[in-house]
Amino acid sequence: MAALELFTIGKIVAPHGVRGDVRIYPDTDFPERFLQMKYGYIAGKRYEITAARFHKHVILMKFAGVQDRNAAEALVNHELQVPREDLMPLKPGRYYIFDLIGIPVYDLQNTYLGILTEVLKTGSNDVYVVRTDNGEEQLFAAIPSVVKEINLDEHKIILNPPEWVDA
Repeated sequence: MAALELFTIGKIVAPHGVRGDVRIYPDTDFPERFLQMKYGYIAGKRYEITAARFHKHVILMKFAGVQDRNAAEALVNHELQVPREDLMPLKPGRYYIFDLIGIPVYDLQNTYLGILTEVLKTGSNDVYVVRTDNGEEQLFAAIPSVVKEINLDEHKIILNPPEWVDA
């Protein structure tokens, strides 16, 4: 049987109270999803979710079988994960970062630039980190004038680098 592919949507940062609730810092663009979830995975184990609510900048969540503060403390610093089929659908032209990492990047003339290794969240726009074969990193703004095509089926990203970038 193949291992279940899981994706992180939050991190358990602290217990909350004495009845086994935990505080989860969301790592998703869809924090409302926590309120509808029926289960999640922690350290590869499936946990049924019995309650969830927003509290300040975190989610308070209760799992079946986690009955007291000691049990909740054992979950601290673990990630809350879901399988791919439970990920939120994205609008056309939007991509999950983990689907982009490792994709080869080319310029408009089909010259190989390197592999996308990281996406930096800067606030105004994302920045793609592309590592060349010799280990150098180039940074590209993830804006429409630079990112011309992302094709997950062909496993290829086409960029129009600014003129000051050596491609």
